[in-house]
Parts: sequence; structure tokens; C-alpha cells
Amino acid sequence: MAAVGGHPAQGGGAGGGTGREAAPSEFRAAVEALSEARLRPELVLSPAPAPRRLAPHAFALTAAVEVDGEELADGRLVLLHDPAGQEAWNGDFRVVTMTRAELEPEMAGDPMISEVGWAWLLDALQAHGAGYAEPSGTVSLSASQYFGGLADRASSTEIEIRASWTPADGRFERHLAAWGDLLCISAGLPPASPAPHGPADVTSLGGVVPMPARRRPRSH
Repeated sequence: MAAVGGHPAQGGGAGGGTGREAAPSEFRAAVEALSEARLRPELVLSPAPAPRRLAPHAFALTAAVEVDGEELADGRLVLLHDPAGQEAWNGDFRVVTMTRAELEPEMAGDPMISEVGWAWLLDALQAHGAGYAEPSGTVSLSASQYFGGLADRASSTEIEIRASWTPADGRFERHLAAWGDLLCISAGLPPASPAPHGPADVTSLGGVVPMPARRRPRSH
């Protein structure tokens, strides 16, 4: 796959797949479409092993949001394809994602943060014109308190958004770009995305409230 979002794919490719050599043309075309996504420059993609039990054909990649050499968020995207279709999907393709980032204390205490996290995903899909069906997922918060040799570290709360949906438009690059925006929003970056049907120029994601910038340089 070609470089995405201004960063070359690492490890010899931007993702890993299963059954690609004998895969149907629809799956090969979907994987190729992912290489056409234009992502924000803060996103760096890496190959990942694809799961072998969820569908006959799968393609996976990981992504990280990096700013000034610091990783602010990370996640994984898997594209599944079952030519026979799956009833739960209501289709023959499924996008499965995980997004993870650290929250600022004021955001962690917001009782609506789970609903807000889910709204970020749906708003990003809509902003990119990515048609979808059968969305499902979870938004989880994990609090950490440090002790002993780590006692000087401030307590932290992490948000994890696990989501899946059925692409309903065949424009797989839009789904990857939308997930990339979700990663950046979760990292506390100002929400921005390409216009739904246009080039890579960025415009604001209407209606999305970004989290405040979070991670500060760690003291060593």
C-alpha cells in the first residue's frame, strides 16, 4: 500500500491480511481502496496480523497519533469479508476498530464522556460521507493509581472505544479516514477532516467537541 497521511507504511506495508492471495476481487479492491485514504499527518500506520477466525478474509492495521515525538493515542482497524455474508453484519463486509487514549482529569469526571466518545465516531463517519449500518460498540474507562516506585506519577484515566459497523457504500477509504479522525479527536487534537467528497484539505467536523490537549512531556 502507498504512504497514507504523509507517513510511509512501516514494516513493508500498511496492514496485514489473511487469505488475500485467493481472496475474491471485492476484498482485494476494498483493501486497495484503503491505500487511497488521506489521513491527517499526525497519524502513523503500521502493519498488524489479521484475525483468522472472524471471517474468511481479513485485513488489519494499527495506527498511532504522534505529535512532537510523543504518542497521544493508538488503535487498531480490521476489515473483515465473508462472501456468504453474516446475519449480524447485514452484509458481507465489517469494519472492527479499537481506539485508546488518556483523558484529562476534567474529562474523566464527565458523566457523559461515554456518550460523547460514541458520538465522536458517528460524527466522524457522517463528516466523511461514510455510509454505514448495524453499528455497535462499547466505550470503557479505566482508572490507574500508581504506588511504590511509581508513586510520583499522577493518577490517570484511559478511554477505550471499541466499535464495529457494516460499510454500506463501498467507499472503504472514507471509513479509514473517519476512524483516523476519531483517533485524533480522542487524542485531544482539534477535530478536522477532509470534506466528505473532496480532496485532503481539512475542515472542521461540525458539532464535535474536542477534548482538551492532554498528555504533556513526561518528567524523567
